[in-house]
Amino acid sequence: QHFEGERGAERKVRSVFADGNVKYFEGERGEERKVREVFASGQVHHYEGERGAERKVRTVFADGNVKYFEGERGEERLGGAGF
Repeated sequence: QHFEGERGAERKVRSVFADGNVKYFEGERGEERKVREVFASGQVHHYEGERGAERKVRTVFADGNVKYFEGERGEERLGGAGF
């Protein structure tokens, strides 16, 4: 895990996993929320929402294809696609 910020106010900005996947976070310490997940395959998931309620809004595939999602966390459904 990677952190940024002054001592005592460090916040998580990135988690790197052995399989090559990387999760990115934004927000103040204790309020970090997942905003992006990059897979070793090149696929990227984008998230919106407050910590604990992040929902997937878009997936970008390595070939440039994009799928958009609607709905709350755990109930996301395909809302459109394109390049």
